Amino acid sequence: MPGPPVSDPPVPGPPASSRERGAPARGPAPADPGPPGRPGPPGPPAQPPVGLYLARVAREASRAFDAALAAAGGSLPTWLVLISLKSQRLASQRDLARMVGIQEATLTHHLNAMESSGLVTRRRDTANRRVHVVELTPAGDELFARLREAAVAFDQQLRAGLSAAEITQFEAVLRRLHDNVASARPAAPA
Repeated sequence: MPGPPVSDPPVPGPPASSRERGAPARGPAPADPGPPGRPGPPGPPAQPPVGLYLARVAREASRAFDAALAAAGGSLPTWLVLISLKSQRLASQRDLARMVGIQEATLTHHLNAMESSGLVTRRRDTANRRVHVVELTPAGDELFARLREAAVAFDQQLRAGLSAAEITQFEAVLRRLHDNVASARPAAPA
């Protein structure tokens, strides 16, 4: 059983409520510029790095989602496999690994545990004996329903206090951040 979540050190982010009311900002003193004519050590960035803040919020949300799934009797890998199987009734292990976004060997590890727990079955495809078809069992369907309920409740918690327009804007910003990161990746070797 995982221990309590580990807190990350505070990160610059949205303004604190006291700063919103006009109180002076407190923070580290400016870096010593060093002797005249020689540059000193670089100071902190002029603006807080949005990537750092995004990574920390994502890590905290991920921990909370993992805990919600665990309370419902599952885990993130199990949820990803179950939801992928629900969206496509019959899937080969290769297709399933691609849908979940993990390597086939990693998926095999998860499927072994899920099959031992009676959540899925695997069989050879009659048309192609090299392909393993993965299917949900009734117990897998029951766990899917519990995890879906936990996922929906967690999503509602994340959306609390946000308007539909704010959610739409947030999704657009996330897509743009994703595109910015994707466009900066070096091309894969041919």
